[in-house]
Amino acid sequence: MAASQSPTADPEPPRKLLRLTQSVPPEKAVGATAVLNSMRHVQAQSGLARGTKALLRANQKGGFDCPSCAWPDPDDERSSFEFCENGAKAIATETTRKRADRELFAQNSIADLAAWSDFELNDAGRLTEPMVLDAGATHYRPIGWDDAFALIAEELNATDPNEAIFYTSGRASNEAAFLYQLFVRQFGTNNLPDCSNMCHESSGAALKMTIGIGKGTVTLDDIEHTDCVMVIGQNPGTNHPRMLTSLEKTVQHGGRIVSVNPLLETGVKAFAHPQKISGLLGKATPLQSLHVPVRINGDLPFVKGLLKCVLAAESANPGSVVDRTFIEQHTEGYEALVADLEHISWEDIAHQSGLTKNQIQEAAEVFIGAKEAITCWAMGLTQHHNAVETIQELVNLHLLTGKIGRPRSGLCPVRGHSNVQGDRTMGIWERPPEPFLKKLDQEFGFKSPREFGYDTVEAIEAMHEGKARVFFALGGNFLSAAPDTHFTAEALRKCALTVQVSTKLNRSHLITGQRALILPCLGRTETDLRNGQPQFVTVENSMGVVHSSEGRLDPASSDLLSEVAIVCCLAAATLGERSTVPWADMAQDYNLIRERIERVVPGFDKFNLRIHQPGGFYLPNGVKERRWDTKNGKARFTVNTLNPLRLEAGQLLLQTFRSHDQFNTTIYGNNDRYRGIANERRVIFLNREDMRERGIEPQQPVDITSHFHGETRTAELFLAIPYETPRGCAAAYYPEANVLVPIHATANISQTPTSKSIVITIAPHAG
Repeated sequence: MAASQSPTADPEPPRKLLRLTQSVPPEKAVGATAVLNSMRHVQAQSGLARGTKALLRANQKGGFDCPSCAWPDPDDERSSFEFCENGAKAIATETTRKRADRELFAQNSIADLAAWSDFELNDAGRLTEPMVLDAGATHYRPIGWDDAFALIAEELNATDPNEAIFYTSGRASNEAAFLYQLFVRQFGTNNLPDCSNMCHESSGAALKMTIGIGKGTVTLDDIEHTDCVMVIGQNPGTNHPRMLTSLEKTVQHGGRIVSVNPLLETGVKAFAHPQKISGLLGKATPLQSLHVPVRINGDLPFVKGLLKCVLAAESANPGSVVDRTFIEQHTEGYEALVADLEHISWEDIAHQSGLTKNQIQEAAEVFIGAKEAITCWAMGLTQHHNAVETIQELVNLHLLTGKIGRPRSGLCPVRGHSNVQGDRTMGIWERPPEPFLKKLDQEFGFKSPREFGYDTVEAIEAMHEGKARVFFALGGNFLSAAPDTHFTAEALRKCALTVQVSTKLNRSHLITGQRALILPCLGRTETDLRNGQPQFVTVENSMGVVHSSEGRLDPASSDLLSEVAIVCCLAAATLGERSTVPWADMAQDYNLIRERIERVVPGFDKFNLRIHQPGGFYLPNGVKERRWDTKNGKARFTVNTLNPLRLEAGQLLLQTFRSHDQFNTTIYGNNDRYRGIANERRVIFLNREDMRERGIEPQQPVDITSHFHGETRTAELFLAIPYETPRGCAAAYYPEANVLVPIHATANISQTPTSKSIVITIAPHAG
C-alpha cells in the first residue's frame, strides 16, 4: 500500500522551549481570575457581543449543550451563567471570527502547518469549506461537497468493509451517531472505535460486569446532598470545573469530600464561586476535608485497604457497617471477597499504595461514618493496566456497605466529552450487543454484521499492518488523542484515504493517508437550517439525562454542513440502491431520525414528545431501583488480584494529564494557572527528592524515555518542575507526552491505553 506523500509532516508538536514562568499554585480555584480569563478569550476570539450571546445560551433549557465536558445541568432552576472557564474557552474558540480558509491552505504546505504548535493550529480559526489533499500533493485544495462524497464512496466501494475504520468523537450528537453506526453496519462492518476506548471503556466494562449497566447510578441532586463524596483519580478544577459548584453545595449541606490523587490539586482545595460577590472578592469555600496522596497506580491497594477497614469496623460493632440484608437480597460473591481480603496484608497495601495504614483508616472513617456516600472518578482510574479491577473494587466497597441503589449513594464515572455516553447508547461500539442489532435489523430491513470490529488500539494496529485502507473520523483529533504518537502516525500514513470531519484545524489533518479530506461541519452554537427550517439535536450527559441542543448563531461559513447531513450524504453516495433508508429525508428533518431511535434504542419512548420537556428526561437505570441487569439478577462482588507495576532502579511512573488551558487535545493557551505554570507546556512534574537523587535542577531540560517489554520511546526537551507528589511519581501534559505511551500497553479487558502509568527514566537533555 502506498504511503502518504507528506512524510515531512511531524506527528509531534514542535520540540522547542518557550519562556517558562513559574509561581506557587493558588490555594483556591475560580474566582474573579477565572471570570476575567474567560472574557479575555471571548473578546479575543469572537468579540464580546457574539461571544456573550452564545455564553448566555450555553447549557440552558432550550439552548445548546456546551461543546466541552459532559457534566450535567441542574434539573430545576438554572443560573444565567451555566458555564465554566473551560466552557467559555470552548465556546470562544468555536464562535471565533478567525477563519482557516482556502487562502491559509494555499499559503501553507503540510510541512509548514506541522511546524505550528497545537495552540497555533487551533487558533487559526474555523474551517470553511471541504479540502482535499491529492496523492503526492504538498498543499490542501478546495473541493465541492458532491465531489468529496463521490471520492469517499469510490474508495469505500473499492474496499472490503472490514478494511475501513470509522472513528467517532464524543462530540457527535445522538442523531448523527445513530445514523453513523447505521451506515457503517449497512456498509458491512462493526469497525466503530471511539474515544470511549481511550478514556472510560474501563468504567463501562467494570460496571456492566458487576451491576449490569455501564453508566453511573446517581443524579446531580444526589451529589449535592450526600454525606460523603470520594473524588478518586479525578481533578474537577481543571477537567470538570462546573462540578466545583456541586461540591460546594455538598459541603454547605454538611457533606465531606475526600480527594484521592497523587497530586494535591487546587481545584479540590477551595472554591471561590464566580457568581457570588463573596467569590469574586476572593472568599472561598474549603472543599476537601481529607487529601489522600496515593501513589500512581496505588488506587487498587488503597481501596482494598478501605474494604479491610470496613470489615474491621463491622467486626468491632456487628451490624453497624456491613449491610448484610442488602448483601443477602441483592448480591453474590460476598464470601469470596471476604476470604480474599483476609489474605492481603497491610504491609502489601501500604507498600503498593504509598500510604500508611493510618492514612487509609482516616479515609475509611469518613466513608464509614457517612450514612450516604458517592464515589466519583475519571481517567485517573481508567487508564491503568488494572483499571477494570480497580473500579470493580470500588463497586465492592459500595455493595459491602449497601451504599448503592438508593438516594444520595452510588457510583459516578465522570465522563469527558459532552456526548461520549450518548454515542455508546446510540450504538457506537465495536462490540454491539445482539438485542441492539436485532432491533436495528428489524427496523431497517437488513442483516447487521455480527463479527466484532476493531477498538481504537486494534484499529491502529490494523492500519499499521496494512489491513485497513480507509480511516474516517467523525470529529476528534485522533492522532493527538491516540497512544504511541509515531506508531499511530505510521499507521495513518499506510491508508489509501483518511477523512476528518472537523470544525477547527488540528494535527490529524497533517498526518494523512495517500489522499486526505477535511469535511468542515457546523458547531454546537450555530443554527442548523434544513430547507429553511431550524433543526436541533440531542445529547446525553454523565447522569443519563437526554436533552436537546440547538444553536442560534450564524454559521462560520455558508459551506458548512451538519454532522447529520454529512453522514446522510455519505451513506447515500456510498450505498446507493443497496440501502432503503430514506437518507435524504432524514437529512432534512431530524424528527424522522428520532422516530427511528425510539423504535431501536430502549428508553426513548415518545422521544419527539419527551425531548421538548424543559431539561430533557432521564434514561432508565435499574440500579437506582436495585434492579441488576446481570445473568442471575444480582450484583456481583469480585475478587481482584493485586498486580502492581514493578519498577527497576532509577525508574519512575508517569501519568499524562491536561493543563488548565486545554480540553482534551484542544489547546487554548500555554498556561496552567492552577499548577503555577505560565507560557510553557513541555514540562514534567517530579518529586523534589527524586530530582535531587538524579542530580536534576529545577527547570533543567531533560529527556524522558519510556520502557515497556524491552522497547523504549523518548520524548525530548522537557523542563523538570518540582511538585508535591509522592516519590516515584511524575506527570506531563498530553498530547506532548503521548509519544511515550506504548501501543500495546493496555488495560485488562477494556484495552484502554495505560496513559496514567508509564514506566520512565529521565536524563539531562542530550542537546
